Amino acid sequence: MRQLTFTVPTEYDGRKVLHYLRGCAGLSSRIIRNLKTYEDGILRNGEPVRTIDLLTVGDVLTVNLPDDPEEQLPSLPTEEFLAGPLPEVLFEDEDLLIVNKPGTMAVHPSHNHQGDTLANWITFHRREQGKDPVVFRAVGRLDKGTSGVVVCALNAYAADRLQRGVKKEYLAVASAALSGSRTIDAPIYRPDPILTKRVVEEQGDRAITHWEALESIGERTLCRVHLETGRTHQIRVHFAHIGAPLVGDTLYGTPSEEIARHALHCARAELFHPVTGAPILVEAPLPSDMLGLLHRQMCNVVK
Repeated sequence: MRQLTFTVPTEYDGRKVLHYLRGCAGLSSRIIRNLKTYEDGILRNGEPVRTIDLLTVGDVLTVNLPDDPEEQLPSLPTEEFLAGPLPEVLFEDEDLLIVNKPGTMAVHPSHNHQGDTLANWITFHRREQGKDPVVFRAVGRLDKGTSGVVVCALNAYAADRLQRGVKKEYLAVASAALSGSRTIDAPIYRPDPILTKRVVEEQGDRAITHWEALESIGERTLCRVHLETGRTHQIRVHFAHIGAPLVGDTLYGTPSEEIARHALHCARAELFHPVTGAPILVEAPLPSDMLGLLHRQMCNVVK
């Protein structure tokens, strides 16, 4: 159980517990609704309190977030999976686990991925530390095939607080010679609800991608990318739309013998800690398979 403690400030003197929890504490109505079903879910100065009760400045409110229900917990990973490339922990505490995910790893369990995902690895990782498993809550998922920083909330409160609150920077290798910086503002649409592939079409949802060319070698360019919106496959769809699909992207471009995935990496994430408010910056260096693409292209240019 995760316990959060808050001291009531002057501006909430005489106001309802609900107003403080929704306002200053930032709890969602869903979490508050769940807390009310537990005898010690919400305490004032150590005693149970109702959300309609009034507060006094200096009161100490304690919120006891219940443990995750066992039926929703990811299973342990397969032994074969644990023998392969595994995530690197970049930051970890009671509320957050931030990792550098290998590009070969899926994030969520699915029909095609049982026991070989980041969610399964987190169950294993916590067991190795003697900690209870948790429901998997990735704050902004990465496609299988995309490597880099993944921010995972370890409780419902942290997940709610981090929605739209993580700023990410991506690195991508495009299959074209690009220069300067541009913004792609093109709507993304899913024409077939059964298939995952997206296209740029007017009836789609607005999608905005900002990119900057960092290094161009022959017909490949390393780009820094920031997203203003978070559509599925957004970077991959937008780069294909401008005639520069990511190297190795078999869905929006062509396969590559030099890399076994699309060349996309989340290199950096900035956020404020959901409980303490402290700034957090994590970085993941460009992986060797993407570095190899640029090195080999440089050798070809020299020849």
